Amino acid sequence: MQSGLTRTEMLAAITNRIHAETLASLPPNVRRRIRALRSLQKDFVDIEAKFYSEVHALECKYEKLYKPLFEKRAQIVNGHYEPTDEECQNPWRDDSEEEELARAVQNASLTEGEDKKEGNENKPAEPPMDPNVKGIPDFWYTIFKNVAMLSEMMQEHDEPIIKCLQDIRVQMHEDPFGFTLEFHFAPNEFFTNTILTKEYSMKCKPDDDNPLEFEGPEIYSCKGCEINWKKGKNVTVKTIKKKQKHKSRGSVRIVTKSVQADSFFNFFSPPAVPEDPDSDIQNLLTADFEIGHYIRERVVSRAVLIYTGEGLDDDDDDYEEEEDSYSDEDSGTEEVSDAED
Repeated sequence: MQSGLTRTEMLAAITNRIHAETLASLPPNVRRRIRALRSLQKDFVDIEAKFYSEVHALECKYEKLYKPLFEKRAQIVNGHYEPTDEECQNPWRDDSEEEELARAVQNASLTEGEDKKEGNENKPAEPPMDPNVKGIPDFWYTIFKNVAMLSEMMQEHDEPIIKCLQDIRVQMHEDPFGFTLEFHFAPNEFFTNTILTKEYSMKCKPDDDNPLEFEGPEIYSCKGCEINWKKGKNVTVKTIKKKQKHKSRGSVRIVTKSVQADSFFNFFSPPAVPEDPDSDIQNLLTADFEIGHYIRERVVSRAVLIYTGEGLDDDDDDYEEEEDSYSDEDSGTEEVSDAED
């Protein structure tokens, strides 16, 4: 009979048993002093929880200072504001190499038959200004492509929608403890919402039963939003056809069924928190919490650096796309021999 434990859980149980036996082998007076240290550790945890609560309050305070910077970023990205020459100066870095590379790339893209001025054949041409280009095209889409975590979630049918993404903002909540991610979209052919939200609830209090396991603020639940999809544009569902064969008569019929499709936009329909902390759903939620935290901590605050690649983590920088060697069979038919009319 299998215990149902994973290999990792079994190793953890064995390790805990070894530690327990080691402690049990100590003299009684030493074990007594260890219990005193645990009490001191509990006092430390209580103070630490207050520290993190105050940190969160500071985050809420400084969010108001960040807000005008993020608003101006959105205006520039979406072409509503053209920065001045002074605003484009980065005195801490030399951009000459970047500009030379841009001219070289532009020069290399010229067709071989294009006329060049005499004596300038080897001189890189200055990239021409395009008055039709507004803001920074595909800014957030490029960020999604650059971040492995988001790129894995984004499917091909999501890409036209992500290209309509104009901004991602964070709204901090002091009471109740948490934050909300806001995804702002331009009018598009897929849904009528202009903002999609994902709200995360956090706790910053040690658990009464296991207070020494406290490691700081923890997301414990999240809530998505309803997406008002336009007719035939819902990328989170797909229609499949199944072939059903009657058990006794042998007759065959084709039935159409809607099932969930892989999509980034499933992010806005998270499952309910299960009662069993070891369930597969809880594992999905844990991954969801990590994504929400990463978007808040890294993507929103360092968007331009992720767009340029300067602020990517090692995992993102090393991420490579691989073409699947198999075909998607979900749109085909499946025979179910035990179905009945």
